Amino acid sequence: MKREVGLSKSTHIARTLEQEIRSGRMARGHRLESEAELVRRFDVSRNTVRKGLEELARSGLITTRTGIGSFVTYEGSSIDDAMGWTLALAQSDSAVDTKVLRIARDQDAAAASFLGLPDGEFLCVDRVRLLSDSGLGLSLERSRSPWRDRFRAVLEQGLTKGSLGETFRDAGLFIHGGEEWANVMPSLPEREARLMGRKPGEAMLHTRRVTRDADDQIIEYVESFLDPTRFGLHLEF
Repeated sequence: MKREVGLSKSTHIARTLEQEIRSGRMARGHRLESEAELVRRFDVSRNTVRKGLEELARSGLITTRTGIGSFVTYEGSSIDDAMGWTLALAQSDSAVDTKVLRIARDQDAAAASFLGLPDGEFLCVDRVRLLSDSGLGLSLERSRSPWRDRFRAVLEQGLTKGSLGETFRDAGLFIHGGEEWANVMPSLPEREARLMGRKPGEAMLHTRRVTRDADDQIIEYVESFLDPTRFGLHLEF
């Protein structure tokens, strides 16, 4: 991987290793090359290698054990795969099931108001991710995409390969950029708690994300409720 102009050597190392982890070349539990091996591979100092590994650790992708080495902690789980604007790094070895609660063409006044749109008709997709053994909800996601006629097939056939990102690409929608807001919700509302199989009043990570195409047209608005003990937010700009 060629180093980008203006990118520090340590960040280049972090980006290269991150790409290898996210591509699946290094799975969860995989032991990274030793510092000495990375020094030789990237032709940098040991201090530069350590800074690069620290960047990966801050992103939740690896953990370093003194005297043993660095190990991949990323499981490949994501809240949504739409071009990587929001990546949830699950910190559990447990199996997770995704349950689609709703796929519909419907109005959503709250989403329309947030987006400043006069028409509140959307392709609405609600999903929850649950621990397979206990049924405990880890995340609840509400996706709203301004309605387009090309979405009609989705109502009959469902999401392409179970993925919103693939569905948008099939519809000729390609994400160019976006913005995201995150805050802690100190008390999970009763309705959301019921859908997630949790107790009302639990604290949750609450995110809102808007993605747009190259013409600045809205592709998707997503509101998510996430278990803060199992998910971390990684933003790239």
